[in-house]
Amino acid sequence: MYVPKESQPKQGGAAVKGRDGEKGGKKKIVAQNKKARHDYAIIDTYEAGLVLTGTEVKSLRQGRTSLADGFVQIDGGEAWLHNAHIPEYHQGSWTNHSARRKRKLLLHREEIDKLESKAQETGHTIVPLALYFKDGRAKAEIALARGKKEYDKRQTLREKQDRRESDRAIAAAKRKQRGQ
Repeated sequence: MYVPKESQPKQGGAAVKGRDGEKGGKKKIVAQNKKARHDYAIIDTYEAGLVLTGTEVKSLRQGRTSLADGFVQIDGGEAWLHNAHIPEYHQGSWTNHSARRKRKLLLHREEIDKLESKAQETGHTIVPLALYFKDGRAKAEIALARGKKEYDKRQTLREKQDRRESDRAIAAAKRKQRGQ
């Protein structure tokens, strides 16, 4: 059946909505920093763009990156991601990048100022939580966080374990009930 071009939905542009009805589309997560959620209490999260070279993007798409030692520092009014390991692209030539170079984060001025003021408080730091692609662009999820004490970490693990055990008990009771 022929449909006139005027009645066809428009494609492309920034206003295209994703499958979930929100602007932005799907995320393809490349790397996560699970240790950060264990070691820090997350106060606030931000989405930041990344300034990357071509070989870094190709290496990220292969998904072999690590955020374990990464941290964010604000220098001269700009946010920088340090120690994030994006390995060299194995098919790259002399244009390859160094694996642990510092990378600029793209944030709004108000966000940078807010992060800088909060990070100067005692016990607060800025950590990367994830690297992902959103609409074909590399993004970093960063968080303002406060370090946990050892007993806080143990308490969190205990709560998680208790929650798992209760879920198992409920599931077993439901299975038993269905079997009768």
